[in-house]
Amino acid sequence: MPVHYVTYKGIKFPPAYNSVHSLSFAHNEFLVRDDDVFNITYPKSGTVWMTEILSLIRSRGQPSWSQTVLNSDRMPWFSTRLGLEAALSYPSPRLLTCHLPRHIFPKSFSHSTAKVIYTLRDPRDVVVSYFYFCQMCNSYEDPVSFEQFLRDFLNGDLPHGSWFEHVRGWMQMKDRENFFFITYEELKQDLRGSVRRLCHFLGQDLDDDAISSVVQNASFTAMRQNPMCSSILLPADIMDQTKGQFLRKGICGDWKNHFTVTQSETFNRIYQERMQGLNVAFPWDRNQDPGLSEAS
Repeated sequence: MPVHYVTYKGIKFPPAYNSVHSLSFAHNEFLVRDDDVFNITYPKSGTVWMTEILSLIRSRGQPSWSQTVLNSDRMPWFSTRLGLEAALSYPSPRLLTCHLPRHIFPKSFSHSTAKVIYTLRDPRDVVVSYFYFCQMCNSYEDPVSFEQFLRDFLNGDLPHGSWFEHVRGWMQMKDRENFFFITYEELKQDLRGSVRRLCHFLGQDLDDDAISSVVQNASFTAMRQNPMCSSILLPADIMDQTKGQFLRKGICGDWKNHFTVTQSETFNRIYQERMQGLNVAFPWDRNQDPGLSEAS
């Protein structure tokens, strides 16, 4: 069956969770508090992972909260219908999550000292993960083919809009003291060091044992075994687990198993064009792929 997406400001959103009202309210009326902490990503860039890390930091490494409360209740998706209601009644300090691009993020944020944690991922791995996710999640159209899905990604025609515009919009804040950006690849390479950096940004002084507990309970294996974040509790009419696993691989570089040489060359060319002038070197820009390294 075709999916009738909700459209707000020219961007498509999955209809099961979003409405024009919830998106408009989040954009225009949602009151950001100075002690709010926002977990912001483009889809399939490490959202669930960062949710677990931030939850565990908030609980000072004690895993009981993460193991007994759904991640969407710990960190409400405030721009969705159910998440908005939860966020409005959430006591301070709030942990909040969204995929919103910067230009439709709450207007009240500009006048606050709330903190944003923005997680990015190699866009080629984002495409692959997003492709498999859309096959499972009934709020998204089932992809016709990987080739068409990649073309839609590059054209910014997928739900949640353009990856390039999302990244460029949020990275304009990179020099603000209340903005912290980190990549999926950095989390994979050095989770302990990344947790320490996050603690510093959040003003949380965790001892070594607490940091070790955060690292242990935010591992891919631990998250896959935790029904509070693995989505296995979602009903089949929302997430069809027979078509795959929500936490699928949790690796870097899986795009190499899916891209043809031609697709890789096309992606590299468009990446260079769209990322020109950003003046940020991401881990995937520094790898051995000459096509992307030139973009930095």
